[in-house]
Amino acid sequence: MIRIVPAKDQQVRVTWALPRHEPPGPVSVVGDFNGWTPGATELRARSNGNRTAVVVVPRGTTLRFRYLGSNGHWFDDSDAAAQDDHGCVITV
Repeated sequence: MIRIVPAKDQQVRVTWALPRHEPPGPVSVVGDFNGWTPGATELRARSNGNRTAVVVVPRGTTLRFRYLGSNGHWFDDSDAAAQDDHGCVITV
């Protein structure tokens, strides 16, 4: 799930959420907003049974990203508006 919420000063808060144990092991959101650095934006467990990661970016930004799970397992988000050669694409 991807949630986009307005923040302060023409910024938006983008939240990625996955079930806590699917897929098993650690998962990061890796994309152009964090230099495609694995582990830089790791999803953290929440009390509601999900795990989430959040970034704040300027309104109108286009983000390209993928998820990276354990053992180098890359996967996409079905909630993304589109996909290109780098994975998922959303404009916030």
